[in-house]
Amino acid sequence: MFTKKKVLIFIISLVLFTVVDFWVFTNIKNSFDDIMTQQIRKNVSAAIESVPHEEGEIPEWIQTTKNINHDLEVLYLKGFEATEILLGEEMRSFFDTYKLSEDFAKGIESASYEEIYISPKKYEFKGRPHKLIFVPSIDHETAEFLGVGVFLYSSAEQDKFYGLLYILALSSFGIFLLVYYIGRFTRDPVLGYTILILFGIVLIFVAYPLFEAVRLSFIKEGRLSFEIWKNILTSKQYLSALWGSILLGICTATASTAIGFLFAFILTRTNIKGKKFFSAMATMPVISPPFSLTLSIILLFGNNGLITKQLLGLENFNIYGLGGLTLVQTMGMFPIAYLTMAGVMQAIDSTLEDAAMDLKANRWTTFKTITLPLATPGLLSSWLLVFTNSLADFANPLILSGNYRVLSVEAYIEVTGMNRLGNGAALSLLLLLPTLTAFFVQRYWVSRKSYVTVTGKPSGRMRELTTKPVKVTLVSIMSIIAAFLIGLYGTIVAGCFVKNWGIDYTFTLNNFKEALERGKDALIDTVTLSAVATPIAGILAMIVAVIVVRKTFIGKKALEVLIMTPFALPGTLVGISYILAFNKPPIILVGTAAIIIINYVIRELPVGVEGGIATLKQIDPSIEEAAQNLGADTPTIFRTIVLPLIRPAFISSLSYTFVRSMTAVSAIIFLISARWYHLTVLIYNFSENLRFGLASVLATTLIVIVFVAFGLMRLLVRKNENLEKNISA
Repeated sequence: MFTKKKVLIFIISLVLFTVVDFWVFTNIKNSFDDIMTQQIRKNVSAAIESVPHEEGEIPEWIQTTKNINHDLEVLYLKGFEATEILLGEEMRSFFDTYKLSEDFAKGIESASYEEIYISPKKYEFKGRPHKLIFVPSIDHETAEFLGVGVFLYSSAEQDKFYGLLYILALSSFGIFLLVYYIGRFTRDPVLGYTILILFGIVLIFVAYPLFEAVRLSFIKEGRLSFEIWKNILTSKQYLSALWGSILLGICTATASTAIGFLFAFILTRTNIKGKKFFSAMATMPVISPPFSLTLSIILLFGNNGLITKQLLGLENFNIYGLGGLTLVQTMGMFPIAYLTMAGVMQAIDSTLEDAAMDLKANRWTTFKTITLPLATPGLLSSWLLVFTNSLADFANPLILSGNYRVLSVEAYIEVTGMNRLGNGAALSLLLLLPTLTAFFVQRYWVSRKSYVTVTGKPSGRMRELTTKPVKVTLVSIMSIIAAFLIGLYGTIVAGCFVKNWGIDYTFTLNNFKEALERGKDALIDTVTLSAVATPIAGILAMIVAVIVVRKTFIGKKALEVLIMTPFALPGTLVGISYILAFNKPPIILVGTAAIIIINYVIRELPVGVEGGIATLKQIDPSIEEAAQNLGADTPTIFRTIVLPLIRPAFISSLSYTFVRSMTAVSAIIFLISARWYHLTVLIYNFSENLRFGLASVLATTLIVIVFVAFGLMRLLVRKNENLEKNISA
């Protein structure tokens, strides 16, 4: 790959690009500097024209000038003898410090010759860099020299622009270096460019916003400080909330993974009736706003709930706290586990199970020693995803936590209630500790064993691993869970037809008219943005999964961690960090549709990646190697071999991204604008104002739209026939 000719051409190209790069950005800097100098001259000349002749009026003129242009600090030296008239102790101190300097002498001398003098030096004033300008004050009627206006002009914004230019110059050089190197010296340039693009995406849209959030947590009153972290790490309130989040995450992840595995196992590995119904029930919770189930729980089981108070007459029943949160989060998040496990269970080659049963192993032994271990990557991925999602959730705990403290709510209150952005960012960052710990434990466990079962000849049949009594028991449990979910969502549907659930149960249809009129624009915006984000996130997730599982490269672990990080962060932190990062040059996205779509893709990418990784670990790499040996390039292998084999995970990624985009709340509430609104934010506002009828109509409409989208996905993206199983008793 490396030859003298190639290396020489590479070096010459770098030198030429460096020269051109330096010339272009130097010219831009010089042009901008000339424009700024002219603007400064114009501003100070206009200011000095209005200087009063009466000495007593000069302090007022100084104050007026500063009020008009906040970047200017002013003092006035009267006459040739330079008798100062000052305003404020800071300016007096500045003058006393530099009045005998050579720069001041040159400036006053130039002004006395009726010339404007701009010092080449920078002066620190109030912690910011300033340019020093001396301007002569002339009476145009008598041509009399009146004095010298001394201006300090803040150059902070100008210096930021220069810094941005330097960053762009270095970035363009770095991009050219990497792109040219990959094209000249790597065997698979497409793969190299793909990895480079992925790193660019995560660095810009994950690392950079997170850096802004971290930086904010170490800033107090504009200066570096550890006070925020000191207060948090020594506060019993915050440490208690951290443990509360971890405990809630463990309980929710364990229960959700168990239920998700139950649904996935029964629906993919047994022959029962009503699979479509149970599959719909298993995905129902993710197609509604996250606080919908919480409101249903309160309305049914709260202090004045329909069941607890009206039907059972319970007085001291308390749904608030850890128990209620675990219940509502489990019902809302077990679809994450189900969607991950369904693809994994479907892809397991059943020949090993057949072999075990042919060797007289009973069903339980076969399940325990073969099926369950092969499903381990999916189980651990499911547990991790639910755990991180539980830690990041704030909408449900905000309503249902009661006296139980969780860190996401504490962070949300710090940001929205107390306007302490640094505290909120620090509390949210603290949640990364348990998330990253769980991530590395999961990766270590999975890497210890091989889970390959798909080798190119998958079995077209499999036997049931459950006896009839066991199947009846498991299906009964599924039925109870499904009935409970129907009851919860029935509450939402019923709310569409009453004036105000819990207060006035009078039947009405006015909710539909009012809700759809007020929510029409938000509905269109939500569907449009989600539809754009879904294919981007689905394809990107599969590309990342293939590269992570099949390829070895420098920075692989860093890429995995950065991709997983957004899912662990509370939505409040993501929203705040995106505003901090993308509300200023070089990337201004706040207020546009792009920032919402990017948030969808980055936030939901981990689910698709984890599903793809779990499925790919079961596929023998020799299939792809055979295609490569026959001359297929990387894009062809991915399109014709890998993607069809991981189609279940791909469909799950598309489905999950779409529904999560449609039902997002936490980060989106910070990123919406007058041009681009979101349906769930409108539903939340209706719920907060006790307009539950309007909220129910919009929530039901959202559910219907997502169900239609699900159906279209199933029709457009067919299942892999090679992985289909014919279940036999």
